[in-house]
Amino acid sequence: MSESEIPTSEVEWLTLPDLVELLGESLGRVHRLFDEQHLVGSRRNGALAVPALFLKDGQPLGSLRGTIIALKDAGFSDDEVIDWLLADEESIGRSPIAALRDGHKSEVRRVARTLA
Repeated sequence: MSESEIPTSEVEWLTLPDLVELLGESLGRVHRLFDEQHLVGSRRNGALAVPALFLKDGQPLGSLRGTIIALKDAGFSDDEVIDWLLADEESIGRSPIAALRDGHKSEVRRVARTLA
């Protein structure tokens, strides 16, 4: 099963303690990653958590920040940003997060900007 076919319910979620350990950063620095929109999280399952797909090689996916900003500028909430990134997007042919992980940030951001 490719990343673009993973149902949202099967996504691995990382909590703040998971992120502190995985990133090797302090809790304060992890909070700054959220404040600076390098990461976006959800509390829909209780504790604040981030889809593991938003990290690559032990770091936040570099192309994620600009996409988060574009979606937030379009009026998306944090949960809506996450849902859009994980869902299949017909115009991209896969989920936006899968396209970002494959290095196609221009295509993803072009579509994100049309959502405003």
